[in-house]
Amino acid sequence: MTLAEVNALERGPFVSELGWIFEDSPWVAERAWSRRPFPARDALHLAMVEIVEQAAPSEQLALLRAHPDLGARCRISHASQAEQSGAGLDEMSPGEFDRLTRLNAAYRARFEFPFLYAVKGSTKHDILRALSHRLWRSREAEYAEALRQVYLIAMFRLEDTIS
Repeated sequence: MTLAEVNALERGPFVSELGWIFEDSPWVAERAWSRRPFPARDALHLAMVEIVEQAAPSEQLALLRAHPDLGARCRISHASQAEQSGAGLDEMSPGEFDRLTRLNAAYRARFEFPFLYAVKGSTKHDILRALSHRLWRSREAEYAEALRQVYLIAMFRLEDTIS
């Protein structure tokens, strides 16, 4: 899809086409629609990021919680599945998978949202290392980092969607 096509979409089709960019949070695309036309894909991304930044904390937390645990082997979106597979998370040894599962559980228990990491261009080793490191940060720092990772994920998804 081209940016010109995106800019020409009515609200419903716009949300249908882009509502998945921010995981299970079509409200981001819904609010971005009124900011059309976008002069560049980056402008669309910036508008969506601003919408999340201006959202209520409860909406932001729901957005973070909408993401699956990395390496989860059940009920994840097609986009998340493709992204995680590209990082080798679908090819983990049983020991690596057990470690990832334990770290994900500890992270979720500590921060009350899943560990978020824009996996594109990363390996399973990069992800495990980051998860081990970030588990010990403050909640405030990790909340900000989780949002930053969501913004990166959204940017990668827009790059794959809009030519």
